[in-house]
Amino acid sequence: MKALLKNIDENGERWLLLFFYSTIVITIAMEVLRRFVFSYSSIWGEEVARYAFIYLAWIGASAAVKERAHIRIDVLLHYLPQRGKAVVYLFGDLMTTIVALFAFYWSIHPIEISLKFGSVTHGLGISQAWFMAAVPLGFSLMLFRLAQSIRRDTRSLIHGTPVFEGNKLFD
Repeated sequence: MKALLKNIDENGERWLLLFFYSTIVITIAMEVLRRFVFSYSSIWGEEVARYAFIYLAWIGASAAVKERAHIRIDVLLHYLPQRGKAVVYLFGDLMTTIVALFAFYWSIHPIEISLKFGSVTHGLGISQAWFMAAVPLGFSLMLFRLAQSIRRDTRSLIHGTPVFEGNKLFD
C-alpha cells in the first residue's frame, strides 16, 4: 500500500495529464475525420475536448507547483545563500497558498449553483458541476503540493541544505 501511495504521489498528475491529453487528441482527430471524410460531426466532440482541456490545465498547474516549474524570474536568487533562497521560496509558497485558499473557496459556489438549478451541458447532457469541479480539484491538488513544498523548504532552511529550485525548461 505504501508503494502504491508513493507511486501516486510521484506520478499521479502525470497519468491524469496523459489521460486528458490523449482524450483531447483522440477526440479532435476523430471529429476531424468525421467532418472531412464522412461530412458528419457530433455535438459532443467539441465539449469532450473542451472539458478535457480544462481538467488538463488545472491538473497541469498542480504538476507545475510540484516540480516548481511555473515561470519565474530568479536572477537575484543566484546571488543568495541557500538559507536566503529557502526563505524566498517559502514566502512565495505561502503567498501562493493564500491565493489558492481564496480561489478554492470561491470556486465551490458555482458548483453549488449548478447543482441547485440542475444545469447540464448542451451536447453531453451531463451536469455542469462535474466540469466546474475541475477548478476546486486543481486548487486542492495545488494546496497539497504547496504543503509538500513548504515542508521541503522548511527542512532546507533548518538544515541549511540546498533548496529544491525546480526543473529548468531552458538553461
